[in-house]
Amino acid sequence: MANVIITKNYLHELFQYREGKLYWKVDRTNKTKAGMLVGSFGEYNTVCLNRKKIGVHRIIFMMFHGYMPDYIDHIDGNPLNNCIENLRPATNTKNQYNAKLSKRNTSGYKNVSWDKACNKWRVFLTVEKKPKLIGFFDDLDLASLVAQEARNKYHGEFARNE
Repeated sequence: MANVIITKNYLHELFQYREGKLYWKVDRTNKTKAGMLVGSFGEYNTVCLNRKKIGVHRIIFMMFHGYMPDYIDHIDGNPLNNCIENLRPATNTKNQYNAKLSKRNTSGYKNVSWDKACNKWRVFLTVEKKPKLIGFFDDLDLASLVAQEARNKYHGEFARNE
């Protein structure tokens, strides 16, 4: 397929959206036929257009909104949930605010870590790419609560509190 400009109308010619999934409207190859589910599955569901892999979530967003932002956030944090209600435009920073708890986290709470020098729980987060120390706490549950409140205050609708 020759390189074409990817527009909302072009995407609607190729795909049908149903409940967070895309289906081909046209036959693409001997193996890829109209009506088949679109994409290859991994961490993200992707499809090849213009010889480039594009996330299915990006195509769905453009089909509904007519533009493709630099970053698209999955509100629930599940990269395979591509329901249009679960997708929103974001910046890289805001997308990171909505990240899940790191596998390296040892406290069990986002933005809470043990500070050996102070012998206390430290609440620390990033706000608009700048580090922000919220405070030190003796109690882990209190530190977790303070971290949650700080995320709500500084990260707004992109705050992830799980």
